[in-house]
Amino acid sequence: MSVGGFGSGGGEVASDRADTFSYTPARRLRPNAKVLPEHARGHNRALVLQTLFASGAMSRADIARATGLTRVSISDLVASLIADNLIVEIGLRETSRPGKPATLIDINRDEFQIVGLDLSDTELFRGAVLTLDGDIVTLREVPLDGSTGEQAIDKAVALAAGLLEEATVEVLGIGVGSPGVVDMTGTVRSAPNLGWTDVDLQGALEQVAQVPVLVANDANAAVLAEYSFGGADGDLMLVSVGNGVGAGLLVGGHPLFGSRFAAGEIGHVVVGTDGGPLCACGKRGCLEAWLAVPHLRELLDAVDAAGLPAEEVVLRQDEILRAAGERLGISLAAIVGALNLSEIVVSGPEELLGGVLLAAAIDTVRERTMTEFHGGVQIRMSEQGSDIVLRGTAVMVLSGLLGVS
Repeated sequence: MSVGGFGSGGGEVASDRADTFSYTPARRLRPNAKVLPEHARGHNRALVLQTLFASGAMSRADIARATGLTRVSISDLVASLIADNLIVEIGLRETSRPGKPATLIDINRDEFQIVGLDLSDTELFRGAVLTLDGDIVTLREVPLDGSTGEQAIDKAVALAAGLLEEATVEVLGIGVGSPGVVDMTGTVRSAPNLGWTDVDLQGALEQVAQVPVLVANDANAAVLAEYSFGGADGDLMLVSVGNGVGAGLLVGGHPLFGSRFAAGEIGHVVVGTDGGPLCACGKRGCLEAWLAVPHLRELLDAVDAAGLPAEEVVLRQDEILRAAGERLGISLAAIVGALNLSEIVVSGPEELLGGVLLAAAIDTVRERTMTEFHGGVQIRMSEQGSDIVLRGTAVMVLSGLLGVS
């Protein structure tokens, strides 16, 4: 199918739909109040969309009450959003009360889709066509077969182009979760596993797409999925554990990127002063060296193959997982103390990270922080599964283009 709507990422659009918001630390992900007149229209359009995105179908009067905007303002904004095909009237509210029933409106969820790419795996790239609610319509995987540099870029571009063709309705935009350090222009500053340094990934994708493209670090994408679809609040850290370890942060509803776009790069921070496993970066005791999935599986498999009695196997494997969990807890305790987070979510294989490992991490955080101020922090496993980055890329597009999440 053809794609369009907003034009290319840097192009001009002759419509209110050009009121894009961009995925930046300067703005809260969700508008939550009316603003001054000079900033009002774009913000209040987003406020209406956010109200509908979170609550579903409502009447104009419902939206006015929920947002604090006047009914006249709501009428004007709704008319504009209907003209732009972003919201639609879906019928009359069923009621037993006398009088004319209210007309319900909702985001036009069936008329737009999003293309998302997850480039975080070292073996393959994953991509999907998603609904505005983060549900996967079509899923595709492309083996990397050792591709790096330009070859890896070409595979990402081809995957995006193929998914654009498979979309069944208009594509709102493309979201990409990439490994490594990614700046606000969509340039991958450094992704060693892919051999990328200063790669303009956003620009490469825009050459084949007539829709906006947004690129972020994969953990920063994943934290958005947890925020929008996992019930988390605005003070959140998501720790993503796979071949490496990284984290995405939201503080006060704002994504946190850091002065050099490397906030959350906790994998190569040395945990403790007693050495530890040798890391791929050359240091000993990095969190990634303790916690990365291949390392844990290797240690657990070695115990399995040692010919020990079953009870001894369980005890030794628990010791391995407990040690990794303690190192995770040491790293998290300092972050909890610095940011006073309310919630930390861990994403990765639950059979490894849940249970003994997570319990050890929780105990360690409790032991190393002040109960009076940090005792209420919740630490849990994500329920988003392996599609968390893909679903997060959908939120990137929703937030960047519509101002909703």
